[in-house]
Amino acid sequence: MARLFVTLQYLLPHHLLCRIVYALSRSRRPWLKNALIRAFVRHYHPEMAGALEPDPMRYRSFNELFTRTLQPAARPIDPDPMRLVSPCDAILSHTGLLSSDELVQAKGRHYLLSALLAGDTAAASFHGGAYTTLYLAPRHYHRVHMPLAGTLRGAWHVPGRLFSVNAATCARVPALFARNERVICLFESEFGPFAVVMVGALLVGSISTVWHGEVTPWRRVAPGAPAAHATASAPRAIHQLEPLPGSELRQPRGAELGRFNLGSTVVLLLSPGQVRWDAALMPGDTVRMGQALGALMR
Repeated sequence: MARLFVTLQYLLPHHLLCRIVYALSRSRRPWLKNALIRAFVRHYHPEMAGALEPDPMRYRSFNELFTRTLQPAARPIDPDPMRLVSPCDAILSHTGLLSSDELVQAKGRHYLLSALLAGDTAAASFHGGAYTTLYLAPRHYHRVHMPLAGTLRGAWHVPGRLFSVNAATCARVPALFARNERVICLFESEFGPFAVVMVGALLVGSISTVWHGEVTPWRRVAPGAPAAHATASAPRAIHQLEPLPGSELRQPRGAELGRFNLGSTVVLLLSPGQVRWDAALMPGDTVRMGQALGALMR
């Protein structure tokens, strides 16, 4: 069954399906949004503990439930400023060091850092560095936060396919995270550069950041509008992202960075000598936003 599911994904019109899901998930028609929410709760049992509104049926749309806000104390940030924290609620897929330009996707499968970041220039900062891959299941809280304090130095949207990012697909689709549509945010911190890569997936209707607003689905904008655009210095298919007017480019550790609609994956990259991963963390562990992942090193 897993092989058939993966094979079918090569044939599916990924972006058309996402546009349909995008429209359905934002509908405020009571009969439709209630049917979607009931089905979602029945099949995925979303984690509502700590949500600002704990009753799923009181959300005005399915998307509002999926991108729900938490109570301020629901995800305490590790108090030690020398600890790198998880940017999201997720299942830990892989954590390790980059021996060269390769990251582990799944057992027996690797992919290139330069392909993930859509260029050698950005990748050069992370050769020999550290990375972790975090899978957000449908039941999880779907906002992404800062793993440490940082200043936004650059961001770009890379178009691509939208394969599922579940374990079965990761094990069978080569270079999955470098093939899927993604939004890359590059930061500078007092410990060095780091990058947060938000990878789209099958039925992920949108990705947004606090600096750029909604980035996907990609839309062309009127000249002069404050949004993403292609530049002469970037490959034609890649869209450099401009911050919205008045948005704060520096965020403290734990502040919201962006959000997904439906489950997806975050790949966190750090420069060499920046972090020592906690040895107790293992693939398959569930982590919470704000939970320490490792010790920062100057």
